[in-house]
Amino acid sequence: MSDITIFDEPSNVATVRRESRRADRMGNSGSSMRRIKLSNGRDFTRVVNGEEIGAAVDQQLDVIIVDWLLEPSRKFYASAYDKNAKGALPDCWSNEGIVPEVGAKNPQAKSCMECRNNVKGSGTNGTGKLCRYERRIAVLVVGDPTGDVYQMAIPGASLFNETDGNGIYSFENYVKKFLKVNREAPDTVVTRIIYDRKAETFKVGFKGIRHLTPVESGLVDAAQDDPATDNYIRLTVGAVDRPKAIAAPAPVAAIAPPPAKPAANPFGDADAEPAKRASKTEATFAPKAELASVLSEWGSDEEG
Repeated sequence: MSDITIFDEPSNVATVRRESRRADRMGNSGSSMRRIKLSNGRDFTRVVNGEEIGAAVDQQLDVIIVDWLLEPSRKFYASAYDKNAKGALPDCWSNEGIVPEVGAKNPQAKSCMECRNNVKGSGTNGTGKLCRYERRIAVLVVGDPTGDVYQMAIPGASLFNETDGNGIYSFENYVKKFLKVNREAPDTVVTRIIYDRKAETFKVGFKGIRHLTPVESGLVDAAQDDPATDNYIRLTVGAVDRPKAIAAPAPVAAIAPPPAKPAANPFGDADAEPAKRASKTEATFAPKAELASVLSEWGSDEEG
């Protein structure tokens, strides 16, 4: 397949056709770790150790999705949303959307399929569902040479809606109706995440931009080889932060030379050489209570 057959915009960098190592996750037709927060302000903000860092990026952000679960997750809060309440985990949640997690303090049923909160009309004012869909995806930021992985929580309203006709899809349709049909996967292309300016609360769409550069492909491989990346696609009682590697940069011979004009880091950090990521035996993780981050997402997970 040609590099220009499925993307609307021409690429101005040298790209490679990457073979997906997560194709099995394409499916059929509060975290204290590093994350990128969505907001009603229509911007993207990095949060590390519970604190916002750096400048926000407005309206759209280019990322590479390096990991995701096969199906959407689910989460349920017994109490109504309160923006002034302290952060709290859901009463019940399921990362795989099949059964409640072991750490859920108030599981609502033996399985998600038989749960009364998973019935359409059980939601507020008899609409939607009390148990809401969500996806937590692990992403690299295009233009960030560090290879740091971030978590993004995609609310239900951004998962199932149809395309707007401009090549912008909900996540599920992007993966299954655009990428899969074109024999691509989220970890083989650059994805632009775009806010829907017409939506009352935050809602985003997904659009394929181009294939990866050789350097980007190497960073994706490193992220997928790191067992810590799996933590970024799940909601857990105890989350972990991935500390920055302090080892020397990877030899140039390990990956192809960078393009003449690499993408700029949208968050404006000073440029740096790609860092060598710590090996599985070198990585150390400090458990963190996963409380504050989930509250900001609690009141915004509307379903289409």
